[in-house]
Amino acid sequence: MRLCPLIGLSPLIRYDPPMTTARPIGDLLREWRQRRRLSQLTLACDAEISTRHLSFLETGRSQPSREMILHLSEQLAIPMRDRNILLVAAGFAPMFPERSLDDPALQSVRKAIDLVLESQKPFPAFALDRHWNIVASNGALPEIYVGVAAHLLHPPINALRLTLHPDGLAPRIANLSEWRAHSFARLRRQIDVTADPVLIELLRELSQYPALGGKTHVAAPADELAVATPFRIRTDRGLLSFFTTTTMFGSPVDITLSELAVECFYPADAATAKIVRETAAALDVSPSGKPSQVQSIAS
Repeated sequence: MRLCPLIGLSPLIRYDPPMTTARPIGDLLREWRQRRRLSQLTLACDAEISTRHLSFLETGRSQPSREMILHLSEQLAIPMRDRNILLVAAGFAPMFPERSLDDPALQSVRKAIDLVLESQKPFPAFALDRHWNIVASNGALPEIYVGVAAHLLHPPINALRLTLHPDGLAPRIANLSEWRAHSFARLRRQIDVTADPVLIELLRELSQYPALGGKTHVAAPADELAVATPFRIRTDRGLLSFFTTTTMFGSPVDITLSELAVECFYPADAATAKIVRETAAALDVSPSGKPSQVQSIAS
């Protein structure tokens, strides 16, 4: 089946295999504590263990149990992928599985993603992996992508690169400097949490894109409440303004689910809602999805 995330749901999601490491468990624990900007005393108090014991774990004078690794990982909010790395470094088997979304065990999850994306029509919605790659889309409002360079639409399609690249949506984003700063802030927060080298490199790449400062900034209407950073884009049908929500799976025990996010776009003003609905009606795409091009993730 042809992979085209911006037109229909993608049947494929690629995740890297769990990382391996030869580094001592103590070094890894200390690195995560320092990344969270915690002293040994603070972490020991939060974890209800002695500072002496934590010091011994970090220096290698004591070896942590499996339960202690998971306990400290919870206190440090370490991502599941990295919890597996800590377990392996201490000589234990990985605890958290990483399944593809076409795995039968995740059938209910696939259906939930289908339902959320389809019910969001006629407004856009996407499922994103941990590196901001679009793994599924409801295909709504294809007018947004008119004029985008082909190399940015070749899978895997990265949402941040698609948005901020000068050959992508950036020239038509009315509040580009605002949206760029908002996107960078989100990415930096994600890097603070995960220390993911792919995200660090992505931020470096995005930072080198020209700011396109010559483009005219379009201010928000005076009566619009600034409750969220809007995404404002110029189209042939007029200026569209959206705010977004991000949905994560609650209490996941699978790496795939813990790293998956669903981003939904909602109209930020009445004019946008009217234009999008009229555009959808003209394309004969109803919110019910009956004539929709959406296909199953696992098909």
